Amino acid sequence: MREEMAELIGYEMSDPRVAGVSVVEVHVSPDLRHAQVMLTADTEIAGAEEVLEALEGARGFLRRELAVRLELHRMPDLHFALEPVAGGSRLGRLMKRIRKGRPREAEAAGDENKPVE
Repeated sequence: MREEMAELIGYEMSDPRVAGVSVVEVHVSPDLRHAQVMLTADTEIAGAEEVLEALEGARGFLRRELAVRLELHRMPDLHFALEPVAGGSRLGRLMKRIRKGRPREAEAAGDENKPVE
């Protein structure tokens, strides 16, 4: 579910407010009635409230597409929780490194501008 949700938000939603949003994990209740979608967002692109508003507006589209792709008879109600990516947090550093394609050794060496060869 996490992979499909990430693909839908990242590639199929045309709303510019969801640019820079990454799906971290999805927790589904045992009875399949609720799914908590944990997200990170680069809040420099759009504010956290705008990102959540865009996702709430697209909830029906996301549920419908997920039900078709995952072939689920009962599609959980989606609840979105957003954790902004901060430069000082570990998750923020990881997300920044992923976007730049930087290996871990370059960051550990302290030279963040020079990739390890």
